[in-house]
Amino acid sequence: MTEVSSLTGRLLVAAPALADPNFDRAVVLLLDHDEEGSLGVVLNRPTPVDVGDILEGWADLAGEPGVVFQGGPVSLDSALGVAVIPGDGPGERAPLGWRRVHGAIGLVDLEAPPELLADALGSLRIFAGYAGWGPGQLEDELAEGAWYVVDSEPGDVSSPAPERLWREVLRRQRSELAMVATYPDDPSLN
Repeated sequence: MTEVSSLTGRLLVAAPALADPNFDRAVVLLLDHDEEGSLGVVLNRPTPVDVGDILEGWADLAGEPGVVFQGGPVSLDSALGVAVIPGDGPGERAPLGWRRVHGAIGLVDLEAPPELLADALGSLRIFAGYAGWGPGQLEDELAEGAWYVVDSEPGDVSSPAPERLWREVLRRQRSELAMVATYPDDPSLN
């Protein structure tokens, strides 16, 4: 078995040719990636459901738009909180109720009282469901060219315009990948 290099904290950006409608123009933040599989959340799929409708205590802490995002096609009846905690200095302790994933990005324990994190949060987004891959499955998709792997930025988690995130993430790349951002929504109209 080949060794898996962790992509935790990086973004998967769907290639235009990716045929799965669950991931059309998706930007996925990988929260975990190892030899046992991968787990992430789609950052650019807002739903019409307000955070307060399902997690009342967290509604005031959620960034704009204050809606739940569809994190992926798996376990849509479960919620994940992803938050950015500013200040990533050495020796700083993570606040109670937050577990660092990568840099300033971490997972929120939604069972904890929101007051524990209220003063520390830079941004919070709530996701219903997640995207998951079994052992080797993501690596196969990467080899097929279904995804581009790029570095994440803390602002990606809380983008105020999630519908533009796919193009924005691609456009900031310093390679020919930036040109993919101009790919038309429907190439047949060209």
